[in-house]
Amino acid sequence: MTRAFSLTILAASTSILFACNSTSDAPSRMVTPSKPALVGTQHPFASEAIYFLMTDRFVDGDPTNNYEDQGGDFPTWEGKLEGPDGQVAYVGYMGGDFQGVLNNADYFVDLGFSALWMTPIVDNPDQAFAGGEPIEFGGMFKDGNKTGYHGYWASNFYKEDEHLVSPGLDYEALNKALAQKGLKTILDVVANHGSPSFTMEIDQPKFGELYDIDGNLVADHFNLDPTKLSQNEPLHDFFHQYPDILQLSNLDDTNPAVQDYLINSYLHWIEKGASAFRIDTIKHVPHRFWRIMADRIREQHPDFFMFAESYDYNANFIAQHTLPKNGGISVLDFPGQGAMTKVFENPESDFAELEDYLHLTHGPYHNVYELTTFYDNHDMRRMNADDMGFVNAHNWLFTTRGIPVLYQGSEFGYMRGTSEHMGNRNFVGQERLDAGKNHIIYRELKTIANVRKALPALQRGLQINLELSGQTASFYRVIDTEETQQIALVLLNKGDTAADFEVSTMLQAGSWHETISGMKQTVTDTLTTQVKPHGVQVWVLNESVSQPELLQAALHAVQYK
Repeated sequence: MTRAFSLTILAASTSILFACNSTSDAPSRMVTPSKPALVGTQHPFASEAIYFLMTDRFVDGDPTNNYEDQGGDFPTWEGKLEGPDGQVAYVGYMGGDFQGVLNNADYFVDLGFSALWMTPIVDNPDQAFAGGEPIEFGGMFKDGNKTGYHGYWASNFYKEDEHLVSPGLDYEALNKALAQKGLKTILDVVANHGSPSFTMEIDQPKFGELYDIDGNLVADHFNLDPTKLSQNEPLHDFFHQYPDILQLSNLDDTNPAVQDYLINSYLHWIEKGASAFRIDTIKHVPHRFWRIMADRIREQHPDFFMFAESYDYNANFIAQHTLPKNGGISVLDFPGQGAMTKVFENPESDFAELEDYLHLTHGPYHNVYELTTFYDNHDMRRMNADDMGFVNAHNWLFTTRGIPVLYQGSEFGYMRGTSEHMGNRNFVGQERLDAGKNHIIYRELKTIANVRKALPALQRGLQINLELSGQTASFYRVIDTEETQQIALVLLNKGDTAADFEVSTMLQAGSWHETISGMKQTVTDTLTTQVKPHGVQVWVLNESVSQPELLQAALHAVQYK
């Protein structure tokens, strides 16, 4: 079907002088005295694409650090949970480590990624937790019998967990080796909690305890209910005297000693090579702490990028974290995750259902182009789409605004539809990773991810929608600064049949080329093409914006984004 696109363009004065909003607060460069830089964000980290891996559940590159006999009466290895029909999940360690990550550096690069978000690398207890309610297959909100394989149960925020390191390969060495391949690491950090801290059968070592950089004990919960902690016990000073999440210790963010302990640990890991932070459970800690933390981090490391998990589908709520007064911390786009899952799990769904979450103008976020975008992760059910649903999701994810994040295994539809204790976090392994390269999802993702990797317009450009309707979508991505001038026209088809496009609205005349097929068109007023089923085309014109309606729309987009 041929579609002729139209757009109602809101009036915007071309004489307005303003700078781009950005959590980086970096000044925008003026292209001409009368035209501001047309760009979604100037922040350099927006150019990255992120592969999210749970280090222990990725690849076992060094079996000597598995510690399969660790834990005594509370073993830490595997922790197998059996479900119906032969299904299994695991709550113990399974062998993934830094060596496994490094062994696959070329895998990440070839697939089109440039940054690795790794779960926390810090030291966790050496036993399974014997308190709380025992976890079972498919269970939720229970920590009994689980281990700290995920890294979020810190007992020492300054020390690497022994399951991850190898001789000559600590976190600093890993970063240096990955940097040679053009890869950065994003460190997952926590502020609101440590390890499970009470209801244990006995007071287990490291649980409810915190140690400093020199290995000194600085806090201990004594296996006491938070309401039983004493103000007269110095080792209780790090904790609030009320619970928060299950049996996890509730760190007192108002205590200057706790602030110093946490923030200094974050600075420590930046010095070891962390390029950005993903912040866990940010909404469980008041904005005041995050402003203190962000100011101290950026005082030493200006423009350091941080994004956070505020697990909520209310854009107005999660957007508060992005405001400069609250620390200027970007967030994972949960409203976008909800919309994408709904659309790409259902082949009959309408592209129009994705438009509202974008908030391209007049939205609540400080800068919508710095949000990290995703469709599933380790804390929720994996997307339950067919192969083409994943292909369509990736074509959208890697061409629309924001910084795309992919969870390990999703490049070949691994454990699709499973939640945390039903297989969502199951071990991937080298054999499965290698075999996945032949999967249609992998092959199509590799194509579009590398297109984004090559085009500044897709990384940092303004998004100007033409039409999102039915099985097709079309929009521009525009970047026009002193350094870079590029217009990209994205055409998407998530249907089972080929779709014909005729684009004339705001189309700038010139010599356009399509980045995947290599096709070229010399355009005067209309670009005509056909997009294959479940396909994407990205047409590019490497020129400054001069088409009047496109310029007006871009000025409006940059003013009100």
